[in-house]
Amino acid sequence: MEQLKKDIESRQFKPCYLLCGEETYLVRQYKQRLQHAIVSEGDTMNLSCFEGKGINVNALIDLAETLPFFAERRLILIENSGFFKNSGGALADYLPQAPDTTVFVFAEEEVDKRSRMYKAVKDLGRIVTMDRQKEATLQRWVLGILKKEKKQITGSTLQLFFSKTGLDMEIIYQELQKLLSYCLDRDAITAADVNAVCTVQTPDQIFDMISAISAGQTKKAVSLYYDLLLLKEQPLRILTLLARQFRMLLRLKDMEALGYSQPAILQKAGMPSFAARKCLQ
Repeated sequence: MEQLKKDIESRQFKPCYLLCGEETYLVRQYKQRLQHAIVSEGDTMNLSCFEGKGINVNALIDLAETLPFFAERRLILIENSGFFKNSGGALADYLPQAPDTTVFVFAEEEVDKRSRMYKAVKDLGRIVTMDRQKEATLQRWVLGILKKEKKQITGSTLQLFFSKTGLDMEIIYQELQKLLSYCLDRDAITAADVNAVCTVQTPDQIFDMISAISAGQTKKAVSLYYDLLLLKEQPLRILTLLARQFRMLLRLKDMEALGYSQPAILQKAGMPSFAARKCLQ
């Protein structure tokens, strides 16, 4: 990702880029940053966008061969094409011959590293995989946004916020915007604010189900189950998440029995710290 940032800042671009990975928020952000760096805002003559399977490769090649119109470069932006799942052979053959004035940017959900397109982009351009970010990185990101908005939040309230959102940047950003709008006229964000406006994600409701089951609160557990069904969660996935949470509980209980301190357990747990703390409770 650092090399991609340098390309954007220096405006020295590779012939092609592949943006992929689980963190779709980052994929979208860097796709937009590349677009704004390569073509001017409002320049529709030198920007061509394609999305979905069934894209005509010959049409892409014809565009790539067309010189940019009163600009330095032409950008061809392609999303979720399926070219990186063994269907982009002709385009892979063409990429080494593409003119220097054309830049291809691919944003793909499905990528096979054995595909010809993957190997072609790896040889000619840059592949950037946007992985899930660590909790500490996300905390700094959120605190940076809050600082720009001149808002304050305590460490415990921030942990509560993450316990509701999980570590998906898209969800975090959406919930943070709701929170900022809700606290528009105040400097500090409180736990009450988080509880009032932030939507509980599925894993957190699974925690609540486990708590209800452990306490023998059958009615509450069943109510939470039906809430999950309303959120379009499949019963088998709910069962899988329940089993996963109980395995987490057992793992942390074993570590506790072996004499590990809480900081050591949080470090070795292999899960976000807010989730581990909840399991320990």
